[in-house]
Parts: sequence; C-alpha cells; structure tokens
Amino acid sequence: MSGHSKWATIKRKKGKLDAARGKIFTRLIKEITVAARDGGGDPDSNARLRTAMTTAKGANMPADNIKKAIQKGTGELPGVNYDEATYEGYGPGGVAVLIDVLTDNKNRTVSEIRHMFSKFNGNLGENGCVAWMFDTKGVIALEREGVDEDALMEIALEAGASDIESQEDAIEVYTEPNDLESVRETLVKASYTVLEAEVRRIPQNTIKLEGKSAETMMKLYDALEDQDDVQKLSANFDIDDKLLEELSS
Repeated sequence: MSGHSKWATIKRKKGKLDAARGKIFTRLIKEITVAARDGGGDPDSNARLRTAMTTAKGANMPADNIKKAIQKGTGELPGVNYDEATYEGYGPGGVAVLIDVLTDNKNRTVSEIRHMFSKFNGNLGENGCVAWMFDTKGVIALEREGVDEDALMEIALEAGASDIESQEDAIEVYTEPNDLESVRETLVKASYTVLEAEVRRIPQNTIKLEGKSAETMMKLYDALEDQDDVQKLSANFDIDDKLLEELSS
C-alpha cells in the first residue's frame, strides 16, 4: 500500500475529512469555478468540470454550492480569478512531493511553500523533477462492510474500472480519470456506499521512512496540506502503520 493511501486511510478513520469539511468545500469550489471558467458550465462537454462535480458529490457538497461555483466560473456570478500552478520538490529522505495549487497571488504562494520545504528539511525543485514518478488515476473509496469483493470486482471492471484494492477501512476502486464519474454512478446504482471519489496522483514507487525522517516528513505534509491555496498534495513516502498512527494523532 502506498504512503499516500495509508495517509488517506488514517484521515478517514480519524474523521479528519469531516472535521475539515469547510476547507474541503473551499477547495472544491475553487476547482469547480476554474473548470467552468476554462471549459464552460456544461459538464457533458467539460470533462474537468464533470470530474470536479463528481468529487464534490463524493464529499456531500450541497447541489446549490456546486451550482453557484459553476456560475462564478462562467461569469454569471462575481468571483475571484484564480491561477493554476504545480510545484514539485523533495522532502526528508528524498521523498517526492507534488503540489497542485489554485491561487490569486502566485508570488505569495510559492514563497510560503518554499519556506515550508526549507523549514522541514526539504527543498522546492524545478518543474518536472518528480511528476514523472506518479500516475494520475481516478479513485473511488467505498464502504467495505458487507461487501463481496468478487462481486464488486466484476461490476467495477465491467463499468470501466482498472483495479480494486482493499484497505483497512475501505475498498478503493481505480479508474482512468475520464471514467471516474461513469464508474461512480454505476457503483451508486449498485447500492455501494461511496466515501470519496476523486482524481489522485498515485506514486509508482515509495520510499520507506523511519524515526526523525518520518516525523519531519509528516510535519511538512501537514503544513502543506493546511496551506490555503493547496488543492491536492501527493507524496511517495511509506511509513509503518503504527508509527503513522502515532504521528497523525
């Protein structure tokens, strides 16, 4: 299991997603707004918007919030103009870190991110230095209680999924990014409970961290995740389950 998957599992288990729902909604509203701005407000002809709306539905965002975010993007309602950027760097132990942001001030954002890397024994790198280490996939996390995994596998693959993986607290279904919404809809119709549905960057390989390096990496990860402009954060660390529990408590 990748470090990123472990971290997602612990966040679900500890209820951090629910506790941070306001922040999650803020990030989703930004993404929907920019997707509608760049590709129009019709999800049928705008794959990015369709994916953003799927993620928002997976986070139980109210339909009215989604509608208003689209209207801000299309100009029907006033809104902030966000720029997109991706930053790449290395954390403790050479861990690859990939950060997607939406910001109204790139200079401020990159300065804050560079400071975080420096503070926690990492460094911000050049564009392209770590992106090649990740694959972009749609990920649908399902409630696992009472699920027949063989039956789920058959339904998911027939719907267009590429794989499923059983986690401690959920079952994750992997898709190509453009297939995320159609596979999610099929699983919902088949009465599976969707916990999350989003496009993620999945590390191809992971780096094992222990002791001080693990502790410092988690401090960097938390600091970046709390930065207001960060939309998505991916890293290729692998930390022992017990230690990760302790560090995230």
